[in-house]
Amino acid sequence: MPKLSSLLLKIPDEFKPAAALGIGALILVALVLFHGVSLHRILVMHRRGEARLRAGRPHVWGAEFLFGWSIFLMLGLHIFEIATWAFALVHMGLILRPADSIYFCANAYTTLGYGVVDLGTSWRNISPVIAISGLFTFAWTTSSLVGMVTAHLRLLEQLEDERLQEREMRGAELRAAWAAHSNEKNAERASREEARKRASTASFFERHKIRKAERGKEKELRAAARKEIADLYRKERLDEEKLGQEIVPDNSPDSKDKK
Repeated sequence: MPKLSSLLLKIPDEFKPAAALGIGALILVALVLFHGVSLHRILVMHRRGEARLRAGRPHVWGAEFLFGWSIFLMLGLHIFEIATWAFALVHMGLILRPADSIYFCANAYTTLGYGVVDLGTSWRNISPVIAISGLFTFAWTTSSLVGMVTAHLRLLEQLEDERLQEREMRGAELRAAWAAHSNEKNAERASREEARKRASTASFFERHKIRKAERGKEKELRAAARKEIADLYRKERLDEEKLGQEIVPDNSPDSKDKK
């Protein structure tokens, strides 16, 4: 099977500019379709990650990582499209070295210029097509990025509020636990003082019974204090979990269309 470069050489010179436009248009449409599908998947991944972060604990670092990873995937998407153009030009025999082809396509794709590489007069029409594909995909990415940044800022604001509430809850839990511990110690001291007063006028056997009863009462007080502190801890954790379960209004265009 003959190579694509050999078939292109058989095209008459007067038809090569039109062939360059036609081939470039086909590649442009394919790349724009690929860009749209891939960008949609990135946005869906970002929205799902936001939903998990909103429903869980307020992990701000998780939101930052999710945003950074989405930006990295968008960058990788454009790099892949530049590499696709470069592969096509090398496969067509228009540029011999892959490094030169990548350099040329990167400059054309970002509309910076052609650099020192040229395709020749017959096939140079493909250069503006590469630039147009970059304009299309960059504009699409930019419009999506604006919505992503807005959603990211809303998410950070919510997570910061939840972190502040979480700190307040934990502070209240510590104060309540300390108060329960102090009350238990005060109750123990009062119980011991009462037991000493009763034992001072009692017989030997009665004092033994009083001390035994006092030790049992101390165990009960400590067990009650531990249970109270455990209940406080459990309640505080449940209140923290409820922070992420608050319903956040969705102002995205998709939600408005569904309504």
